[in-house]
Amino acid sequence: MRTFHIKLKGGAQKSTIVCRKDVLAKQLKGDLSWLNAGGALIFTDSNVYALYQRQIKKLSLPVFVMAAGEEHKTEETLFALLKEMAEVGLRRTSTLIALGGGVVGDIGGLAASLYMRGIACIQVPTTLLAQVDSSVGGKTAIDFCGVKNLIGAFHQPVYVYADPTFFKTLPARELRCGLGEIIKHAALNAELFDKLSAQDDLFDMDFLARIVPDNIQIKADVVEKDPTERGLRRCLNLGHTTGHAIELTQNDLSHGECVLLGLLYESRIAARHLQTDGAYLAALSALIKRVLICDGKSIDIERAAHLALLDKKNTKQDTVTLSVPTKKGEFAFLELDYADYVRDLKEIREELC
Repeated sequence: MRTFHIKLKGGAQKSTIVCRKDVLAKQLKGDLSWLNAGGALIFTDSNVYALYQRQIKKLSLPVFVMAAGEEHKTEETLFALLKEMAEVGLRRTSTLIALGGGVVGDIGGLAASLYMRGIACIQVPTTLLAQVDSSVGGKTAIDFCGVKNLIGAFHQPVYVYADPTFFKTLPARELRCGLGEIIKHAALNAELFDKLSAQDDLFDMDFLARIVPDNIQIKADVVEKDPTERGLRRCLNLGHTTGHAIELTQNDLSHGECVLLGLLYESRIAARHLQTDGAYLAALSALIKRVLICDGKSIDIERAAHLALLDKKNTKQDTVTLSVPTKKGEFAFLELDYADYVRDLKEIREELC
């Protein structure tokens, strides 16, 4: 078992992140004793509930189940959850337990931040992606008006429980999705990059269980220094500006797959505009291609570029802001005129395809 603590500036908020097996059977059930008279509600989705219904029922708590899928990361689901929280009588001393992947964690965290101006939230991420990325750091959101994560808030969970036994029920595509965020972290951390490059089978369950804590440590260190993404934390957006835009145009690709495509494109954009290490970027591209099975031929570049222009991270009109890899363990922030960004995307697609 490994435990991490994220202590934010001023000491007002703290997250405890626990990496261990059998969270539902042991850790969570035991830790429910810390919940005071306010009680708790479990929020999950239909896929997770179907797999873990028996264990969930043993916790003897009310449960709200949403329909599974990114397409349900909407204001309708958010307000349905808030209504359920009110109807079961949650109070300011209550706790919301978000049990599921990134969608459940994002919606649950946002609902906890809004209900009675903020109640405690426990994140129990069941996917590889959620364990290494979305459950850590307090970002919460829903998609709105066709823009990913447009409505959200920062709300740190009091606990995050990362349990590798959940991986046994994940299909290969979900593992690939999580590897998208893991490779992003590797583009920021030389030690993790070397571990991935030396591993023959990136989909090996034991290997993934071993590197989850490494990824959590990388993200926790960044979040602690910049909890509300004013500066350093923007580095965690590697591949995400282009990746999010691709995700909104390609319904057949997962978030992690889109991040990998975004990272592939943005590393080549970096080489065009900044001083970079060509050998390293080639090695990063090779690592990405070991996981990514999509070639990106069908990407609608014009539409994706327009959506990237709407990204909330952009600070100037008609400019796209990117966080890009440059050298092993190093990154840079790059602002591109929209016309240059579109041209680069089109030319790089021709190179890749």
